[in-house]
Order: sequence, then C-alpha cells, then structure tokens
Amino acid sequence: MTEVDLPPATGPAAAAVATPCYRVRGLTKAYGSGESAVHALRGVDLDIARGEMIVLLGPSGSGKSTLLNILGGLDSATAGSVWFGDLELTACDEARLTAYRRESVGFVFQFYNLIASLTARENVSLITEISADPMAPEEALGLVGLEARLDHFPAQLSGGEQQRVAIARAIAKRPDVLLCDEPTGALDCATGILVLDALRRVNRELGTTIFIITHNAVIADMADVEVTFQDGRISDRHRHAARRSPLDLRW
Repeated sequence: MTEVDLPPATGPAAAAVATPCYRVRGLTKAYGSGESAVHALRGVDLDIARGEMIVLLGPSGSGKSTLLNILGGLDSATAGSVWFGDLELTACDEARLTAYRRESVGFVFQFYNLIASLTARENVSLITEISADPMAPEEALGLVGLEARLDHFPAQLSGGEQQRVAIARAIAKRPDVLLCDEPTGALDCATGILVLDALRRVNRELGTTIFIITHNAVIADMADVEVTFQDGRISDRHRHAARRSPLDLRW
C-alpha cells in the first residue's frame, strides 16, 4: 500500500483532524464460505476525521460499496472492527444499528428514489417529519440551490435537480455523515458538477463528513483524502494539500 503524507486540508476537516469520525481495523467481508467464498474486503485499515470529504476510487468489485455499506450500518463485517466515534458498529445489535442509521447517517445513491407524486418540498418533508432536530425543508433545498423549485414535482425537474433534492432529503435530518454511491453516475459533466458543488456546500457549511464513491478519478481533486481500492484492499491513499472547486473540474 502506498501512502503519501501531506499537510492537512483546509476547511472543516482542518479543525477536526484530531477528532476521529471512523476508525476501521482489519475489516474483512466474505460472502459464502470455503473455496467458493467471495472476499469483498481483505483486512482494511482506515482513519477518517470528522468534517473530511473522502473520495473512494477503484474498479467495480474492488470493495468500495461494501465498505460504505458497513460504515452506514447496512451490512455486517465478517471480521475486524469499525468505530464511529465511541460507538463500535461491529458490536451493535440490529436495534442499535437502526438508531445509528436514523440519527447519524444520510445516504445518496446514483438513482434518486424520489416519490413522483410529491413535490421537492414534500419529498424532503418525509425525513424532517421523523427526525429529532431537522432543518426546514426549505432550508435544506436552499442549501443545494433549489430555492426556486420547492413546489415542482420530480417530472418537472432535470436529473441534476432531482439528485439535489435527494441530497437535500438526506441532509435535512442533520446527519453527521453523508454516504454517496456514484451520485453523478447518471449525469453529464455540467450537471454532475452542480451536484458536486452542492455536496461541497454541505461539507463546508454543515461540517458533514462526506464519502463519495466514483469511477471518475477527476472528482478526487475536490476531496481532502482519496482512497483507491483494488481487490478488496486499499492500494493507495493520498491527502490533498488543497481541494479544487467542483466548478473547476472537467471530464
């Protein structure tokens, strides 16, 4: 594994470098058993500070999504440990993991999963109505630049606007962590940049720790840390001295 040590990035992460968000040790995930077992993760170690933006790179099947699913409490490990602050996720029962997902984690996927019969405001309200300390839907949508589209239905929104509604819905409960799996995978460059800029605003203005899985290596330039996976292992990790604005990215 190659590791490049550079000065910490600026932004929320700079003030939180000493505050761990996740500590991952010897994380292993195997599906099946014996000779037919599929090893998705093979002894992964990783430390992430609160407020950082992390981009995960690597080919399909390299372990990126499996790691994100375990960090998000959606899947269990075969071996190893994962700590979220002082909470050992790998020792939690299902009830505690459910509470962790509800209170601390937001999810954004490649497909928006909006309810077609509800407006943007109403889609976000689905989360705010069940959260302990939510933002107003209007505030969440404003943070992603959709102040003028509150009462539009998904069919009246572009793909990038729908993805930004999905981001607003995920952040409306004020999660500590936002886990994004290929959030620009279905979008063209110009539209994807707007979505990435929305994620940057969330990271900087709310201090949310953000993970982004992508096959697009250019996106790593906007991160504090890029981590590359290969065959279930971390093959490279790199801390950027400075983050590029998504508005400067092209692919």
